[in-house]
Amino acid sequence: MRADERTRRLPVVILTSSNEEKDLVNSYELRANSFIRKPVDFMQFNEAARQLGLYWLVYNEPAPR
Repeated sequence: MRADERTRRLPVVILTSSNEEKDLVNSYELRANSFIRKPVDFMQFNEAARQLGLYWLVYNEPAPR
């Protein structure tokens, strides 16, 4: 995605259940914008998804085009 001019500025969010540090490190080395460990509990997952939506759609300032 980062090599393509059309998609290189899109935010990349890793949403995973992995607790492996190597996955975290690798994600940021590949230039992900965020690494999120999703909660296993359904209600906590719903709340996390709501907060993520608010962040990316309301609070985050996207890169200029």
